[in-house]
Amino acid sequence: MNRRTVLAAAFVLAVSAVASAQTTVKRVYGPPQQKFANGVWAGDTLYVAGQMASPIAPADPAKGTAAVYGDTKAQTESAIKNIDRILKSQGLTLADVVQMDVFLAPDPATGKMDFAGMNAAYSEFFGTADQPNKPVRAAMQVAALATAWGLVEIQVVAVKSK
Repeated sequence: MNRRTVLAAAFVLAVSAVASAQTTVKRVYGPPQQKFANGVWAGDTLYVAGQMASPIAPADPAKGTAAVYGDTKAQTESAIKNIDRILKSQGLTLADVVQMDVFLAPDPATGKMDFAGMNAAYSEFFGTADQPNKPVRAAMQVAALATAWGLVEIQVVAVKSK
């Protein structure tokens, strides 16, 4: 075999090896009425959809009260707990989170985002004695979130270690 033939054969083998190593994609769905997946696995990486707070106190139509979601700190804690629940359902923990994007809307009471409140809640879950891992993180102010009460939405990327 000449050098060109050997190189061509090596190239064909490399291309077929890459083609056979395609990434498996698996979607993690929440309730049927939800219009998006809670997460998507791509190989060993789980992309978790943006999570918002669960109500601290549910709405009470009989009393005419709306649900209560709390301030930025409370909403951040709730969103991270929702993320943790999704991660645990997939055999992961917050320690597996490698990237976090935080979207902060201005608090109607002040007209400003509460970065300090978000950071205080974040610090309860990441960089602690029990869970020392810290993901890379971006935090950005947005004009508003998809719900009128929403002050925080968080999406993460987690990786299953081998």
